[in-house]
Amino acid sequence: MDRLNECHVNGSLCPIVAARLRVRHLSIVNDDPEFYDNHKILPLHTTLMIFRLECALITSRPVKKEEEKRLKRLIEPLLEKGAPKGEGCSLDLFSIGGSRIEVKLSSGRYVRPHSAILRIKNLISKELGKQKIGIRGLDMTSYKAEIGLEKEPLHPFGVPFADLEFKGLTCCISFKGLDEQGLEKGYPDRIIALIQEKVKFQYYGGKGEYWKLLWKSTEKKGLWDKDPSEEMVRLNWIKQGPSKGRWFFYPPAASVIKAMEDLAVREVLAPLGFSEVISPHVVPFEIWIKTGHMEGVPGEVYYVSEPSSRDPDEWSTFSDLVKITKTVPDFSGLVTKPVGGITYAQCPVIYWSLEGKTLDPEQLPIKVFDRKAVSCRYESGGRHGIERVDEFHRIEPVFIGTREQMLSLRRELIERFYHVFEKILNIDWRAAWVTPFYMQQAGEFIEEEEREEQIPEKISEIDLEDRDKGTIDFESRMPYREGWLEFQNLTIVGDKYTKAFRIKAPKEELWSGCAGIGLERWCASYLAQKGLDPEKWNLRIEDLKEPIRFL
Repeated sequence: MDRLNECHVNGSLCPIVAARLRVRHLSIVNDDPEFYDNHKILPLHTTLMIFRLECALITSRPVKKEEEKRLKRLIEPLLEKGAPKGEGCSLDLFSIGGSRIEVKLSSGRYVRPHSAILRIKNLISKELGKQKIGIRGLDMTSYKAEIGLEKEPLHPFGVPFADLEFKGLTCCISFKGLDEQGLEKGYPDRIIALIQEKVKFQYYGGKGEYWKLLWKSTEKKGLWDKDPSEEMVRLNWIKQGPSKGRWFFYPPAASVIKAMEDLAVREVLAPLGFSEVISPHVVPFEIWIKTGHMEGVPGEVYYVSEPSSRDPDEWSTFSDLVKITKTVPDFSGLVTKPVGGITYAQCPVIYWSLEGKTLDPEQLPIKVFDRKAVSCRYESGGRHGIERVDEFHRIEPVFIGTREQMLSLRRELIERFYHVFEKILNIDWRAAWVTPFYMQQAGEFIEEEEREEQIPEKISEIDLEDRDKGTIDFESRMPYREGWLEFQNLTIVGDKYTKAFRIKAPKEELWSGCAGIGLERWCASYLAQKGLDPEKWNLRIEDLKEPIRFL
């Protein structure tokens, strides 16, 4: 019989089963979803959590059987700590047999066995330490759980460290390969969160990114209709390579890229008081773990390994093979496993630079930008011209301050971008509310209720109510393919990264934001509409270089 059905008796939750499951809403069972929303509670199946752990603590030498009652008396109060009354962890077995202490634990949502056994281990270590007896290890015999799901999975899936069995809205978990370190680091809780996330993604993952138009410029007439990348190749402005997803910029194209960089700094960042910093190109994995990149976009990263040794003798065979074959042989044993990756975005390292720091409130908001670190993202089959590349140049401003400061600065940045795109570049463009970049890069997704919105004439009047945190994409029209290109974004992250990197200020909750200024995309957006004849440009580049002539 389905376990959830066992919990109901005549439409009510069986009190005995409820007590065992530690479900707090004992008498609330209703088939109407709105009932739960109105009463601010979760349906029964989503509160279902049962844990059962069987394990043994291994001691350095035998423990007297008489210690059993005394230790059990000390342990039991620990298992209630932090839980509502009567909803702690149950000590189902505590038996001393020589150098092995057998323990069985069960619980509901509170004081889960993987936390409880660590409390028990610490207490026993302290008590037996008085007798010069230590704890040598933890022997996990069996650890199982049952959790309720909001929706029934569309198809089965697996996760590391566990075997899964799905029964309707219940997931039965048998944890595998967990050691004491895994318990200390909270692997079981992360596994449960991952299962719930994967089920949710089956329903929403195929819906694509959220997109809602906020504002649109007046349509520009007489736009160019050729692919700027193809034309720049023809005119010797750029050359594809030297490897896939990369471009060599000859003097004319380099002049345009440099002009866009100067324009962004001069007209957007400098007026708002941003200061320049310089970030390294290689990012250690520890930083990306905190930002979510390593779990969200591992297949898009260019990884970096280090030589195992600088000793020429270690590399002699490798060098000899290169000389003979004029190819690069296998690196096995000569380089380490990857230690990091090339910059994906500059903001993670900027946050790292402030990790654990307390900021002076008088300096808030902090406003910095980097334009030196080159970004690399593996695009696979999605490459096109200079619009979508594996290696690109970008400016990334990062700003940190109070919520009010972040929202105010967002409005100021929108006005500065408007000034550049509309008044200086005079391109056809629009702004949209989209899935935040930090959710995309962490493999997450957004759900937002549809709402009626009037598109305002002035960009200063765009509707950002109830949109404190999130991303605005700026998109330019690409006439040659009758489509749009996201060429600029602006995001308020909230406290996601300030908390992850423990960045604080006295008596203030800190938020942060950033904006990705992709120079290749600024260039592509402008040239796709204006063409490659400088005489027809409204953007004047004083020192536009001539192409190199080939005979």
